[in-house]
Amino acid sequence: MLYIIDSIDYDPYLTDACVPPLSPLSLPVSNISISSTMDDSTTTTVTSNSLTSDPKTWLSSNLVSVTQISTSGLLLLFETAQSMRTLVRTVGGDSRLRHRVLASVFYEASTRTSCSFQAAMMRLGGTFLHVDGGAGGNTSASKKGESLEDTIRCLECYADVTVLRHPTTGSVQRVALGGGTVKPVINAGDGVGEHPTQALLDVFTIWDELGLSLDIEHGDSKNETKHAGQLVVVMLGDLKHGRTVHSLAKLLARSSIKHELVLRYCTPKTLEMPSHVKEYVDQFPNAKQEEYSDIREAVQGANVLYVTRVQKERFEDIKHYEDVKGAYVVDGTLMSCAPPGMIVMHPLPRVDEIHTEVDADPRACYFREMENGMFVRMALLSLVLLGSP
Repeated sequence: MLYIIDSIDYDPYLTDACVPPLSPLSLPVSNISISSTMDDSTTTTVTSNSLTSDPKTWLSSNLVSVTQISTSGLLLLFETAQSMRTLVRTVGGDSRLRHRVLASVFYEASTRTSCSFQAAMMRLGGTFLHVDGGAGGNTSASKKGESLEDTIRCLECYADVTVLRHPTTGSVQRVALGGGTVKPVINAGDGVGEHPTQALLDVFTIWDELGLSLDIEHGDSKNETKHAGQLVVVMLGDLKHGRTVHSLAKLLARSSIKHELVLRYCTPKTLEMPSHVKEYVDQFPNAKQEEYSDIREAVQGANVLYVTRVQKERFEDIKHYEDVKGAYVVDGTLMSCAPPGMIVMHPLPRVDEIHTEVDADPRACYFREMENGMFVRMALLSLVLLGSP
């Protein structure tokens, strides 16, 4: 059964009923350090590499940043995602999350992320309730002045895990790490900050499509020699506002153990990759960053072309948007001069940055990328709710 909630009202007399049961799902997350005060200016921190190959490290854990996931933890998640893909394609799913409820809370519009999380939950026998906050977080609770922290604490009374998207950068971290929540919170996008589950499905897709080794620590892939030297990823479009590329750049850098990673940024002058992302990538000796203005030059020798739309909703000046929106376009002409083995990815939705003529090219994998999102999120929910693959 599906439950759709468009407005939220709370009965103060039911407060005691919201005390969480004494179960593993209600244990406080202990692997995160936070500052002593929590307000809009507070910076919260996560512990890097806290999610490992031990499934128990995932149990009841928040996921707010890709930096939480160790290389061995990434391997565990991806192996589990492969198993989920086999499960879905053979029998459709199972009932391991029966009687579990996911709260899907979106204060910004979402189609793919919300639907794939909901489908992932249902494929594993669970159900969900959906809160559509709309533009600017327009729920009845927010209209009445309720804080985001209080809203999520109320919703977790009804659910076992919360998937949260919010337009304010850092808001999900603030709620998950200092908002008093006792059940896991998963970041589905916080403003122009991060989108960790998108990065996870993107890296899974890259390795799957290119035949890279999922055993990133031992490198026993039969195709290892094909890509052992260098992985070249071109990021094209709005790199300033695109939270997907922020998380992806970080995760690719963190997992560049057996491959030299080359990130090529191709973007209009005013939409460059933020300095804090580039500084983070610079910490990793196997990662290299390059700037390009000509997309035809950027794709030479590339393994991946990752395209993002220019995000109109992030612009304060509509004239600025109009000036840059068509700066780069992927079409048949570009594909004709691109490497034959280069895959084209996009987090979607697209506007006009990839022509539909490219869809028939076998190198276009953005719809396969979307399907992978469900498998990765199934794996994540199993690990977070059960502590097992």
